[in-house]
Amino acid sequence: MKKIGVVITDGVGFRNFVLSDFLIKSKDQFQEVVVFSCLPKSAYGDLNIDVKIVELEVFEESFLTWFFRKAKELAHLQKHKKGNFGITDNLRANYSKAKTPRGWATRLLFPITSICNSEKWILRWEKLQKFTFAKHKITKSYEILLKEFDSDILFFTHQRPPFIAPLIYAAKKQKIQTASFIFSWDNLASKGRMAGSFDLYLVWSNWMKKELLQFYSSIKSAQVKVVGTPQFEPYVLDRYGMSKQKFHEKFDLDINHRTIMFSCGDVSTSPNDFLYIDEIAKIILSGTLEEPLNFLVRTSPAETPDRFAALVKKYPWIKWNYPKWVQSRSNHQESWSQRIPTLEDVSDLKAVLQYCDVSVNMLSTMSLDALLFDKPVINTVFGNDENGLANDQRFLKYAHIVEVINSNATYIAKNEQELLEFLKKCLANPKVKFKEQNELIAMEIGVSLDKTTDLIIEKLNEKDSSSLSI
Repeated sequence: MKKIGVVITDGVGFRNFVLSDFLIKSKDQFQEVVVFSCLPKSAYGDLNIDVKIVELEVFEESFLTWFFRKAKELAHLQKHKKGNFGITDNLRANYSKAKTPRGWATRLLFPITSICNSEKWILRWEKLQKFTFAKHKITKSYEILLKEFDSDILFFTHQRPPFIAPLIYAAKKQKIQTASFIFSWDNLASKGRMAGSFDLYLVWSNWMKKELLQFYSSIKSAQVKVVGTPQFEPYVLDRYGMSKQKFHEKFDLDINHRTIMFSCGDVSTSPNDFLYIDEIAKIILSGTLEEPLNFLVRTSPAETPDRFAALVKKYPWIKWNYPKWVQSRSNHQESWSQRIPTLEDVSDLKAVLQYCDVSVNMLSTMSLDALLFDKPVINTVFGNDENGLANDQRFLKYAHIVEVINSNATYIAKNEQELLEFLKKCLANPKVKFKEQNELIAMEIGVSLDKTTDLIIEKLNEKDSSSLSI
């Protein structure tokens, strides 16, 4: 039996691998389980987890480490921008006009990486990045920790955070097998480069495996295992959720009325949410949907709900679900990653999805959450280059969203009239897209939720067949 180290990088990883059955089942399948946590140890205090928790020192990038990491990420985007709008859009967003050292350096790197962006060049940039922190005191402390616990495999629950790069390096240096879970459905087709190279990659589906091999030509097919995702596992765990009666009482909803739910993104990705909430409220008040309805809004756990204060005042009848995530640490280069979910919030989210009748959002993964509960989904994208709104219609050209559009599993509302029309359709015939919804879920999430954790553990426990390299 192997000894495994599990690296929890952020709040979503905490939900996926700590609040699921992963650690519970891992204790029976591995000789030893140690959690190496990028979150404070106090975050695990009330969970009674019978595994060793090791709080990692926070690594902060020097300018040189940032420079070569940025070069690696820009080179990756430059290499794959042709024919991929999402990557092109992300590359454009990376351009900086700031009159700061990092701003000047970013502008310098754009022409350089437009030429030096082959897979070999990307790996060279990565090697230079590693050189900048190889002798860093925190890297050395990671090496000491890994020697002390002597794990056979180090499993990273997220492949992208830059602050995990020294830990990947320390593991490789000691010939410890490394594995990573691909964090989200959009990470490969529109985001930047991973934090480092791993020996084993766990992906959601065959579709995601295809994407990984497309964007990372140095990775071999045998290194990639399809395991599904634990992101949605709480939905099939009996310890989460509540009765329909309790749900309606908790959020002060009329149990005799159907409920429209809007889920927000954070302000950086979904700035038009204020408008969408306002428009749904006006439609409900107008009576054109021909029945009394509840309206519940779930805000993003990545931000405080302050930007919706005016809506709370304007529509006191709207009910709000503010995710109960706790800020565990603020002095961190990615402070949003230090927000962690409570057990109560996991139950709240499951109930919201289970008992609300229509789900509306701006193209977020919450579409998949709702589809798992067989609920109709409307994706609101009113903004374009002409109407003065934040241009969220550009996301319709992102590769992972194109698949959603082609599946015909959701309704895409580009204006107020379409939103009204689709709300009427969802309420009149909520199962009309049932077949398409199930087909999209099968493509995006390749393994049933009740089998995912077992399959992840099985693949992590397999005899190492990959090459280990620093």
